[in-house]
Amino acid sequence: MAAPHSPPLAVDDRGNALVSFVPGAEDEPPGDAPLPLALMALWHRDRVLMTFNRFRQAWELPGGLIDPGETPRRAAARELLEETGHVSGGRIRFVGFARFTLAPDQRAEYGALFTGQGADVSQSFQPNDEIAAVRWWDLRASLPGALQPLDAHLAELSRSAPPST
Repeated sequence: MAAPHSPPLAVDDRGNALVSFVPGAEDEPPGDAPLPLALMALWHRDRVLMTFNRFRQAWELPGGLIDPGETPRRAAARELLEETGHVSGGRIRFVGFARFTLAPDQRAEYGALFTGQGADVSQSFQPNDEIAAVRWWDLRASLPGALQPLDAHLAELSRSAPPST
């Protein structure tokens, strides 16, 4: 008899699910599904930087696809800069691998989650074809528009992750 599946950590309105989170070694990604995605949770005090994605019409963590030949760490830093105009003011730290099940075909894939510290300064963010706005969020206040629940859960995990040694 098969063991029952654990409930997902978060599900969005399109049926995509964050099904597990695996802390571990950055250079040892899980091998049971592809790793095409990197995400960055940039923190300033108790607030994380969020982007409003025009296509999905939701607030998300900065991130995106890993380019061929690019490391997940480099992809997270590049996406942060491209989407927000911000760079991590300190060291970028690996948090873990998020396993997703994506609708409609229930395809499994991983995303590498990184975190860092940012300065609360007015950057010269310019809206673009992908990102309409950026905002620092404290994980409690309402945001103007929809919030991607998978990214909100990952932001919380990045906040509570133990520091790297």
